[in-house]
Amino acid sequence: MIDTKKFYDFLIGSGVDFFAGVPDSLLANLCACIKENTPASNNIITANEGNAVAMCAGYHLSTGKCGVVYMQNSGEGNAVNPLLSLADEDVYSIPMLLLIGWRGEPGKHDEPQHVKQGKVTLSLLEAMGIEYAVLGDDYEDQLSYAVKYMTEKSKPYALVIRKGAFSSYAITPETSEYPLLREEALEAIINKLTSDDIIVSTTGKTSREIFEIRERRNEGHANDFLTVGSMGHTSSIAYGVAIGTDKDVFCIDGDGSFLMHMGSMAVIGSNMPKNLKYILNDNQAHESVGGQPTCTKSIDIPAIMRACGFDKVIVASDEGDIESGIDLLRSSHRACMIIRTRQGSREDLGRPTTTPVENKLALMEKLK
Repeated sequence: MIDTKKFYDFLIGSGVDFFAGVPDSLLANLCACIKENTPASNNIITANEGNAVAMCAGYHLSTGKCGVVYMQNSGEGNAVNPLLSLADEDVYSIPMLLLIGWRGEPGKHDEPQHVKQGKVTLSLLEAMGIEYAVLGDDYEDQLSYAVKYMTEKSKPYALVIRKGAFSSYAITPETSEYPLLREEALEAIINKLTSDDIIVSTTGKTSREIFEIRERRNEGHANDFLTVGSMGHTSSIAYGVAIGTDKDVFCIDGDGSFLMHMGSMAVIGSNMPKNLKYILNDNQAHESVGGQPTCTKSIDIPAIMRACGFDKVIVASDEGDIESGIDLLRSSHRACMIIRTRQGSREDLGRPTTTPVENKLALMEKLK
C-alpha cells in the first residue's frame, strides 16, 4: 500500500502542483490529502472530467507546468473529447497527468455499472494514444518517468490506480445546519407517492437507499429506475420516461449529478412535460465517493432553476417541507423541489440485489 501523503509530497516535489477532477471512491484518500494540503485555488473539483482536462490545459498555457486530472475510469468518456481535440499531439500537444481509478478491474468483483468500463479502461487509453502505467509500489520511479515523459514529449500520461492502492487519509467533515439525512428525506418523499408514481433516481447512495426503503416496506421495485451509472444523466432519463407515459415521473437527482451536465436542465426546463417532477437532493458533497465538497454552497441553485425555465422552485429542509412540496409538484407545471440535507449514511447500507436488466424489465412492465 502506498503512503498517501508521501505520494502527494513526491508530486509536489516534482513540480506538479495543480489538481482538477471529479472525486472517485478509489481515489478518496488521495483526494482527501490533496484537499487538506493544497491551496483551494490549485485544487478544483470540477463539474465533469472534461472540464478538468480543459483547466489543466489552460494552466499549462499560462505556467508551462503539468497539471493533474483525477477521475474514476467512468469519467474517461467525459474526457475523451478534450483529450483528443485539445491535448493531443496532433492538436495543441498539452501535457497533463491523468490519475484514473480502475473500477471494474477484470477479475475483481465490482458493481455492474463498472464491469464494462473496467474491461475497456486500458484499451481506451491505448486507442487515444495515451501512454500509461498501473500504479505500483515503485510509484516514485513511475512518477519520475511520467514527469520526464510529459516534459519531453508534451503529451498526457496516465497512471491507472487499483482499489486499495492508497493508505487511509481522513477528510475533515463539513458541518451542516440541515436536520435530515438523505435517506430520511427519501423516506419522506416515498411516503407521499402512490403506487402509480414512477421514480428515476441518481447513481450512488441515493439509488441504494431507495432500494432499501422499498425492501423495508415490502413494496417491490417495479416503480423505480435505479440509475447505477451514467452520472449527470438522471434528469434526461426521467425526461424520456415522462414523454412516454401519463404517470407522474419523479426524478430524484443529486447535487454532483446536477452539476456534471447542468446544461440539460435548460433543455428540460424549456420543454418540460407536465408529468415530470424534478427533485434535487443537495448535501453539498460527492458523498458516495468520499465526501469531497461540491460547489453548491456558493451558487444560487433556485435562481439557476428559474433561469432554466422552472416557474416554481420549492426549497425544503424538513419532512413537513417535503410533504407540502410533493403536493405542490403534483399540482404545478414546470416546478422543482430542492431538498437541503446533511451528509451521512448508514454503515450497513447495502446495494440492490436485482440486476440492472431486471430493474429495467420490471419498470417497462409497470409502464406497459
